[in-house]
Parts: sequence; structure tokens; C-alpha cells
Amino acid sequence: MHGLQASAEELQKIIAGARALDLVDVMVCPPATLLAAFAAAARGTRVAIGGQDCHALPPGAYTGDIAAEMLRDAGAQAVIVGHSERRLLHGETDAEVRAKALAAKRAGLLPIICIGETGAERDAGRTREVVQAQLDGSLPEGIKDFVIAYEPVWAIGSGLTPSHAEISDIHGFIRSQLLARSATTANTVRILYGGSVKPSNAKQLLAIDNVDGALVGGASLHAGEFLPIADVYR
Repeated sequence: MHGLQASAEELQKIIAGARALDLVDVMVCPPATLLAAFAAAARGTRVAIGGQDCHALPPGAYTGDIAAEMLRDAGAQAVIVGHSERRLLHGETDAEVRAKALAAKRAGLLPIICIGETGAERDAGRTREVVQAQLDGSLPEGIKDFVIAYEPVWAIGSGLTPSHAEISDIHGFIRSQLLARSATTANTVRILYGGSVKPSNAKQLLAIDNVDGALVGGASLHAGEFLPIADVYR
């Protein structure tokens, strides 16, 4: 819930900086109030635009909600579903996240499906159990084009990150679970890491096996912090 019209200045800086990032796919997911304007500004550039959430059902009498088709019409190419804040603050279940992922596919959007354990679950040694359950419950059967974003809930906005060994282990575990589902698509699915990614740690985090990119939180609000993260891949 960040972003006013003045944020367009940061988007323009990101667009300008992305011109030099030939090997990087850059996406910005603004709040719904800015999505159409951002999509218009980014049209024809290296920056794609996505939504932060969508409703599972097609357009209808659901005042205040936003259908995936509406995001697509506004210029979105993807949508985040199951972000930890949606799961925690809005009580979204895995079944609801799965329905939203299907809605994204229905509308022609790329679903970015978020999974990750809380601090209590990590302390209890349940990280793999939780991640597997969320994958099983949130990822629809049969879809081929999607992104998984692993975001340990306890690391978001805290300045804390798992150890490199922990990230490597859980990303490798996620890849193995995808392979068990479909050997033909598992190696093409991007598994992003999210959780206090910033310029000072991006190079180390993004070099870890099976980390295919970053789901950037607070650092995405300022081009001066966001672009150095993307620049790691140049």
C-alpha cells in the first residue's frame, strides 16, 4: 500500500536504467490505482507491469474487488497471488491462492505465486513441511507458465535474511517438488527469493543455486535501490 502519482518519477528512473540491462527481465507491480498509468508509461520499454493481487472470480458484483481481467485490460502482464501479507492479514488460504492463480491464467496473466514460512514455523523446524503444503495447495495442476516466489515471512521488512545454505536448501527443495510434478516444465520455472533483498546483499543472494531472481519489497520504491539489484545480472 505504497505509491502516489509522484511515484511515476521513480518509474521513469527505473525505465531509463533498465535500458542498459539487456539480460534482465524487470517488472514493477504498483498498486491498482497506478497500474494503468504505469503500464502506459512503460509501454514499449524493457519494464513490464504487474498487479499486486486479484479476485478469483470473473468481473461481477463484488464491489471493491479487482478481477484479473481488469488488471489485464489496464495493461498488466502478471499478478502476484498469495503474498504473505495477503495470507496473514486477510486470511487467504492455499485454496484461495490457487483460485487466484487460475484466474490469472484465465485472464492471460502470468501468476507469481508466493509461498513461505513464518518465524514460528521456522523455529519449529517446519519450513519444508509448510512450503510443500503451500505448493501443493496453491499451485494449480497442469499450468505451465508461472513463477514461484519464496518469501520467508519473518525476513520481510525485518532486515533479516536466511543463511545462504538455508536459501539454497529450500530453493533446491522447491525445484525438486516442481520436478516431481512435471519434469518438462520444472527447469523453466523461475523461483524468486523475496525477503529484505537490497543492494548490499543482492549479489550474494542472487548467485545462490536455484535463485532465479528477486521479489523486491521496500527497495523497489526507489530506483536508486532497485536498479542496483537488477544490475547484479548485467
